[in-house]
Amino acid sequence: MEEYKDLDELIKETLTKEEAKFYDELEEQNLWQMMFGVFNGKNSWITIVMSIVQVIWFGVFVYCAIHFFNATQTNELIRWAVVGSISLMASSMLKFYTWMQMDKKALLREIKRLELQVSSLSGKISK
Repeated sequence: MEEYKDLDELIKETLTKEEAKFYDELEEQNLWQMMFGVFNGKNSWITIVMSIVQVIWFGVFVYCAIHFFNATQTNELIRWAVVGSISLMASSMLKFYTWMQMDKKALLREIKRLELQVSSLSGKISK
């Protein structure tokens, strides 16, 4: 960890104030920042819609689970179990989408950090 802090300080010394500020904004985020970060950007609307649909599917699962445990006939049990399983799978798949978006944003942030570092080093070499 100490090595990374030294490297970060060395990189910041070679950057202009604007570049250093941009570099600081690219710091690693905690889980909460990543979770709410997917609701920012050009495609935030689709993430909001998918989150709403995901909550609806989970609600359908809860509804099916309640009816499953109250069912008295085998056919009812099977029906509620199948619909509940499908709704839980749909909810999970939509959650996977959100996690993939979080991972994508983290990768893009690291790529931008690397681009900034390469730019800084190329400017240093050309001098």
